[in-house]
Formats: sequence, structure tokens, C-alpha cells
Amino acid sequence: MKSRAHLLISGRVQGVYYRGFTEEVAHSLGLKGWVRNLPDRRVEAVFEGERDAVEQAILKCKQGPPAAHVTGIDVTWEEPMEGLKDFEIRY
Repeated sequence: MKSRAHLLISGRVQGVYYRGFTEEVAHSLGLKGWVRNLPDRRVEAVFEGERDAVEQAILKCKQGPPAAHVTGIDVTWEEPMEGLKDFEIRY
């Protein structure tokens, strides 16, 4: 079943390769979507694909790359949207 999760990730998640890590996770799980830094020091991400893969991506994001320290993730489940071709880092 196709699913879409919108994440807001808090903690030490900027300047620690978090976006690149998230992109690698998405590609390894065959997910579409995007990730970007927010001005308030959080990271925002959208994962779209099979529900199991999206849930795996969320678990990996809770850990993050070695230099990160994730203190929280707010997840909102949304209806899948057409138009995402791949997973990208947005600037």
C-alpha cells in the first residue's frame, strides 16, 4: 500500500550529514520524496512509497548519522501525491 509521511526532525540534525544520510536511506528503500533544512534548525522530510519502507525510513531517521542527536520526530501521515520522481535534497 502506498503511503506518505511528512517528518519534522528535531535535535542536532544540521551540519552533521543528516540530509545526505536521509537521501541514502530513501534510495536504499526505493522511496520518493525530499529533505531540507529549516531556519529553526530542524530538518523536514517527506517519504513516499510502500508503507513498510516508509516505516523503516522513519526508524532510521530516529537514529540518524553518527554525528547527529535526534531528540524528536513529528510524523504526519498524508495521502500519497503524484509527481514525485525520485528523492532529492532541497536547498
